[in-house]
Amino acid sequence: MDFFEQQSRARHKTKLLVVYFVLAVISMILMIYGVAMLTGLFFLSRHHHYVDNLAPFTFWNPQLFLGVTLGTLAVILTGSAYKTMALAEGGSAVAESLGGRLVLTNTSNPDERKLLNVVEEMAIASGVPMPKVYVLDEEDRINAFAAGHTPSDAAVSVTRTCMAKLTRDELQGVVGHEFSHILNGDMRLNIRLIGILFGIFCIATIGRILMQVRGRKSGGIVLTGLLLLAIGSLGVFFGRLIQAAISRQREFLADASSVQFTRNPAGLSGALQKIGGYGSEMESPHASDASHLFFASGLSNEFFGLLATHPPLEARIRAIDPAWDGKFRRVDADPAANFGPYQHAAGPRPQSSPPPLPNLFGAVLGGTMVASPTANPTVVRAHAVLPNLGKPTPLHLQYAEALRNSLPESLKAAAREPLDATALIYALVLSADEAQRATQLAGLAGLVPQTVAVKLAALYPEAAATAAHARLPLVNLALPALRQLAPGQYSQFSQALQWLINSDGQVELFEFVLQKIVLRHLDSEFNGVRKSVVQYYTLKPLVPDCAVILSALAYVGSSDTGDIEKAFAAGAPYIYAPDNTVLALLPAGQCGVDQIDAALNRLSDAVPVIKKNLITACAQVVAADGVIMESEAELLRAIADTLDCPIPPLGVSEV
Repeated sequence: MDFFEQQSRARHKTKLLVVYFVLAVISMILMIYGVAMLTGLFFLSRHHHYVDNLAPFTFWNPQLFLGVTLGTLAVILTGSAYKTMALAEGGSAVAESLGGRLVLTNTSNPDERKLLNVVEEMAIASGVPMPKVYVLDEEDRINAFAAGHTPSDAAVSVTRTCMAKLTRDELQGVVGHEFSHILNGDMRLNIRLIGILFGIFCIATIGRILMQVRGRKSGGIVLTGLLLLAIGSLGVFFGRLIQAAISRQREFLADASSVQFTRNPAGLSGALQKIGGYGSEMESPHASDASHLFFASGLSNEFFGLLATHPPLEARIRAIDPAWDGKFRRVDADPAANFGPYQHAAGPRPQSSPPPLPNLFGAVLGGTMVASPTANPTVVRAHAVLPNLGKPTPLHLQYAEALRNSLPESLKAAAREPLDATALIYALVLSADEAQRATQLAGLAGLVPQTVAVKLAALYPEAAATAAHARLPLVNLALPALRQLAPGQYSQFSQALQWLINSDGQVELFEFVLQKIVLRHLDSEFNGVRKSVVQYYTLKPLVPDCAVILSALAYVGSSDTGDIEKAFAAGAPYIYAPDNTVLALLPAGQCGVDQIDAALNRLSDAVPVIKKNLITACAQVVAADGVIMESEAELLRAIADTLDCPIPPLGVSEV
């Protein structure tokens, strides 16, 4: 199953969720109506004129049914709307509601550094923007989850015990499992499920509140509360069934994806075995609302497995480790015992631990092998691009670890400090021309704090040298620190970046790509999450936008008219444009950065199959000559990123 089919299945699950929700609401309305009728009959039976009043009694009362329906819908829909709005910020809102603490990028805590290193490697290897990372300090069992509406607002959270007790390989298996949920579209479905089910749970909550009322005339209120609690319990039951139906099989798939990603079943198996030893139950009062999110079951009572959101641990372990001896494990409390054979307290493995990667650093851009003046071009076959989209391989992960470890310490340190990270981004777009660069530095001195200007001057030499093979990985590593900027600092950063890009009177392709990626992923942090709504179900209105993208890619790859036309012709058939539309190569002036930006914004709202065809066509254009050049790779990376289609390192799987 490919990335786009997974996305389509996730959307189908969302529709299925709505069906389950409607059935649960109808059942609750009927139950409340039945209770209301029985309550009326009870009070009628106590009336002095019982016989006279009982005669006209009927079990069908349209006015009462309408009132019950409207009242129930009001409570459920209001509760769901409230919770959905509360989670609008994405993964960070979920993590914080469960007691999560944001791990700062400049942390010196060994366990936190280990966790950040693992997540960084996963992000580079998969092409996903670096998510926020949270630790649940109050949880003393082993668990984890990923949450968010889109990869831009995603958060990966682990319990304190998970971070401390798992070895690096085991933690990598857990994080790989959570990245699978991000890549497969489960994350958005899961956060929607929290909002929808909260409304169903509200009736039980109201009943619980009414039962706590005290006073001389509180008997009726308490009785009403008891009835609502009983009915609400039915809603809770339905909610748990929905969580189990949506979540259970996805956990097996995520386990399999993690093993395929890391090629280390022992790591994930070890994590699951330790969960059997330590437990995975969550203490947060909101854990039940989010039980379908967790890596392992977060609840202790799951009604004999009927409401279980996760398969049994034994079944999950044997699915990936048939030779398991059936024993769960705990580890020594000594922190030194928490590290695997390749792990140091600071987190990264020794440089010698990864197997050698031949010719891996000839030239790399955003995890994409590219041609450069100092390295032989890397031949990339077009058909190799799509199968790895959303499905990174162990070699991608190995590559990401080696790349991160190869970066100069000064650049890695700068990527972890908010203001230093802004200087790093500026350094990546400074002009290579010395005179122009001096003008840019002088202009920036009046737009940014002096400390940033000083840091920029210090970083530029190493940034310029490294940028030739790791520009976009550096941007990805800097994203978490940039998210920690204050709103005023972010405003200053975005304005200064815009000024710097326009300072030479033209916007180069990489400058557009960098600005597009950085500001797009930071926008959800500072300006709210953009709601991703599918608006285009057919290709016809998007054919002009596809022409812009394919034409731009063709012009980037060559200056020869024949080669440009050949490249466009290689990709155009894969768009599958309707017969009554024209998909033709555009003049260069009609596919500049402004046109590309507008086209990508529209294409991002298309159904997965349209995105799949576009990415396939783009890959054919880029690889028409068998070589992916640096400028081609930058634009292809930006296209995929804007469409929420993460591309792992191109060419790495063929090394």
